[in-house]
Amino acid sequence: MSSFRVSAATAQHIGDRAEQQDRVALLQSKRLPGALLAILADGMGGRSGGRLAADQVIATAEHLFGEASEHDGHLRELLLTLAAEAHTVIRLSAISTEMEPHSTLCALVLYKGQAIWAHAGDTRLYHVRGAQTLSRTADHSVVEQMRAEGRLHELGEAANRYKNMLVSALGIKTEPRVDIAEVPQLVAGDAFLLASDGLWAHFSDEELAAVIDQLPPRAACEHLIGLARERAKGRGDNASLAILRLESLPALRPQP
Repeated sequence: MSSFRVSAATAQHIGDRAEQQDRVALLQSKRLPGALLAILADGMGGRSGGRLAADQVIATAEHLFGEASEHDGHLRELLLTLAAEAHTVIRLSAISTEMEPHSTLCALVLYKGQAIWAHAGDTRLYHVRGAQTLSRTADHSVVEQMRAEGRLHELGEAANRYKNMLVSALGIKTEPRVDIAEVPQLVAGDAFLLASDGLWAHFSDEELAAVIDQLPPRAACEHLIGLARERAKGRGDNASLAILRLESLPALRPQP
């Protein structure tokens, strides 16, 4: 990035599950200096299928982003290609392993003072400025789809049972829905949170924004993981997150 430096951190906890099936990474590109990719994948599929799917999302991102350059087209196309290739690889592994792996995707690229992100599933991205959440991704879940259609009342008391049932993810049998959004001009102090449902389920949007505003990324990650564990009360899912904050570059001193 040309105008800012990025302070970033990631954190994970296995929660009260037998296996960690989330994967989170911060990646740089050899051929796209100054660009940063944050990516989080929450794998599902039983046995080790979820872990396999999440691993394949990260491996695909490492390959594509590591070789990306300004001559390869728009960053939007890069993220859509990442989602499509990871989806294909996961589908192929389902055939070869006789499992049903699939994974959410949340991927954010920061480059030249802009941000662009893609998501599929219920891993969320929050864009925070000060203590205000400017935007948040909409979960690709049955509950959120029915809410958008004005039909949430039809679920009644059963809505809680459907809150984690996804209508889109990488590796499903149909073509996944992948949403793209961007901010063309960021400002110093802008921050982004990528979080799996094992983390965000324990917080309101306002609470997350306040923590991100008050603490540096590393301390914020540790605080949120610790608080999520307390609130889970021994029934917690895998919890993973990444926090990225844009900071002004120090002013250059004039040469004597």
